Amino acid sequence: MAFSDALADLVAPLNHVLFHIGADAVTWAELLGFGTGAACVWLTVRARVANFPVGIANNVFFLVLFWSARLYADSLLQVVYLLLAAAGWWTWLHGGEHRAARPMGRAGAPVLGLVLLLTVPATWVLTVVLTRAHDVAPFWDALTTALSLAAQWLLNVKALQNWYLWIAADLVYIPLYFTKSLYPTAAVYVVFLALCLIGLRDWQQRLDTSSPAGVAVTA
Repeated sequence: MAFSDALADLVAPLNHVLFHIGADAVTWAELLGFGTGAACVWLTVRARVANFPVGIANNVFFLVLFWSARLYADSLLQVVYLLLAAAGWWTWLHGGEHRAARPMGRAGAPVLGLVLLLTVPATWVLTVVLTRAHDVAPFWDALTTALSLAAQWLLNVKALQNWYLWIAADLVYIPLYFTKSLYPTAAVYVVFLALCLIGLRDWQQRLDTSSPAGVAVTA
């Protein structure tokens, strides 16, 4: 039996259709992907390191979902997110002084400038790739991907500003999914946006309590 056939048999239960929403079939992979996604964001709001293993599970579920739909670029992107989540997990546990847990902080201006500067060429490269792959909205898909990768990196170093980039990405994702008639997915991202706003508020309050003077912490 070929490897691809063995892999297909292994993930087949996750591709089982549970119900339909309009013309969309909802599978176990999609349902568990949305569930772990919401749990991951909520754990991040609470600044719990458990957001990383839950996030890795989320990547696995969406990897199965996208690969089954032959969305290979999106599938490979889940592998990138998985690797970033593994790195973030280690950083939160051992990225502080003397390998201690990393404290929450604010990214300094040089770090933010570099992150935003790299987002521009990343968006351009992804737009070219997605255009050649006949993506229906190459620029917007590229922009949200670049913003999400930048946000994940800032989250990995436990910087407050990660929430601004997640919020920016969600504000693009929501109308993008609506225009693609992916209404359940768009609704889920409305929930994600609300959780991100709560996360921004909670992290800001924690930092203001720990450093009332608002001293910037370099990520």
